[in-house]
Amino acid sequence: MLPDSTSITTPPTITHYPSASEPDWSREAKRWLEWVPSRSLLASLRSYEHWRDSRWPWSPLMRRWSVMRHRFWSVVTGADIPLGSRIGGGLMLPHPNGIVIHPHAEIGPNCLIFQQVTIGAARGGVPRIAGHVDMGAGAKLLGPIHVGAHARIGANVLVIDDVPAGARVVAEAAKIRMPV
Repeated sequence: MLPDSTSITTPPTITHYPSASEPDWSREAKRWLEWVPSRSLLASLRSYEHWRDSRWPWSPLMRRWSVMRHRFWSVVTGADIPLGSRIGGGLMLPHPNGIVIHPHAEIGPNCLIFQQVTIGAARGGVPRIAGHVDMGAGAKLLGPIHVGAHARIGANVLVIDDVPAGARVVAEAAKIRMPV
């Protein structure tokens, strides 16, 4: 027996996306004494950025402390995100293990990067990623490409061409072949 039409509900539609230009710093915020390694790694990167150009007398000591924090959290998370990387605010790393980011790659604000993602150099260039781009587990973005705002990169996808804004990039499904 089928249910009557009044009991069927449609899933809610998303009416609000994070901004592709203004960072949402609450996505990186960490409460005091909270054990969230990915946020601690990002906090060490932001701390280094702050103290790198500071002229305060204690700046060299604080820079050194930021470098030591970064090394610690890089080991804990298993992520390779160099100091001085060009990363917009509001980055989320739910599972940071295995993430590799080239030091010259550009990542816009409010992006989401899952585990085992590589953003690296190939063909003489590095990726430029606009704001609010979601990258699935195992995605590889290589070379001088541009990924538009609000794009979604699926899991285990190799991206070597430009991706327009709002596009979805998915991998071809596996095919089962019987031996001959």
